[in-house]
Amino acid sequence: MSDLYIGLMSGTSLDGIDGVLADFSGPRLRVTHHASAAFAPALRAELLALNTPGDNELHRAALAGNALSRAYAEVVHTLLQRSGHPASAIRAIGAHGQTVRHRPQEFDGTGYTLQLGSPALLAELTGITVVADLRSRDVAAGGQGAPLVPAFHQGVFGRPDETVLVLNIGGISNLSVLEADGSVLGFDCGPGNALMDHWCQQHTGQPFDKDGAWAATGQVLPGLLAALLQEPYLHKAPPKSTGRDLFNPAWLAAHLQPFVQAAAADVQATLTEFTASASAICANSYLNNSKTLAVCGGGALNGQLMQRLQAACPSLQVVATDALGLPALQVEAAAFAWLARQALNGAPGNLPSVTGAVGPRVLGAVYPA
Repeated sequence: MSDLYIGLMSGTSLDGIDGVLADFSGPRLRVTHHASAAFAPALRAELLALNTPGDNELHRAALAGNALSRAYAEVVHTLLQRSGHPASAIRAIGAHGQTVRHRPQEFDGTGYTLQLGSPALLAELTGITVVADLRSRDVAAGGQGAPLVPAFHQGVFGRPDETVLVLNIGGISNLSVLEADGSVLGFDCGPGNALMDHWCQQHTGQPFDKDGAWAATGQVLPGLLAALLQEPYLHKAPPKSTGRDLFNPAWLAAHLQPFVQAAAADVQATLTEFTASASAICANSYLNNSKTLAVCGGGALNGQLMQRLQAACPSLQVVATDALGLPALQVEAAAFAWLARQALNGAPGNLPSVTGAVGPRVLGAVYPA
C-alpha cells in the first residue's frame, strides 16, 4: 500500500496555501515536492471578513469553503504534475481548512473550532481520499484543539540529548517544547504575523512587511509595547490556544487609542517587537538544556523579526527549521499529511499534554475517494 500523503495548510496569516507531497515509507519523513499558491484577492478578503460576525454568514461561508477547496485542488494537481504520480498513488490528503472561529471551552463548556472548506468537493476534484476537520474531536474531548503540530515536531525535530524548542509563526505563534526524554509540551504564545500584516496592509497597501524592512525603519514605542504585553492571555498557564478571535484589528485599535499620534512605522516596529517578545517569554520559560530555537512558518522569512527574536533569546541560537532539515514553509503542511496518515491508521493525532484533552484521540473526518 502507498505511503504517500499530501498535506495542505492555509493558516491564520491568510497568505495562501502551502502543499507538500510527503513520503513516509522510509525511516524518516521525506518531503519530495512542495507547492504554494496565493489566495485570489476576493477569496482572501472574504475569508478575512468571515473571521468576524456579518450578514448572511452561513451562505457566504459555504461558498468560501467551496472556493477554498477549488484552490486546494489546484495545489494538489500541481504536486501530482511535478511528482509524476497519479492520484491513485496518494493514500490521502490532509486538509486543514481555513480557521474562521476558534473558541474552545467557551459558552457551553465545550465550545467549538471552525475551519472552512468542503472536503467532499476536494475529494471529488482530486479523486483522492481527504481527511479534514482535524481539530474538533480534540475539542469534544475537552481539549483546545490546538496546537496539533507538537507531536509531529517531536518525530521530526526531537533529539535524545537536548530539549529542542520549535516556534511556528503563522498568523498566531505557537511553541513546541520537545524534551530529551520524549515528553512534549506545546501551546499558542500569542500573535504571530496577524497584527503586523494588518497594519502593513492598512498603511502601505502591501499584504505583509517583506523581510520586516518597514518595521526596521521605525522605533519601538515602549509604552505601547508594555500595554500590549499586559494582555491577560499571555499570562495564562497552558494548555491554551488563541486566534483572530482575540488578536484582531479591534483589539489593536483599542490599544492604539492613547498612541494616535504615533508614526505608522513606529507602530509596525512595536508590533514586530511584540510578536518577538511574546514568543521569547515562552521560549525562555522552557530553556532546560536547549540550545536552539527553530522557527518555521512565514515568520521565519521576516529577517527583522528573527533578529528581534535572537536579541530576546540570548542563550539560544535562533534558526529557521531549514537548518534542521525541513524548510520553514513546509513544516505545517507536512504535519497535516502526518495527521491524515495517523487517522487512516487509526492512531491518535493529539497530545493531551499539549491540548488538555482527556485522552488521545484519532482526529479527523474521512471522505473516501
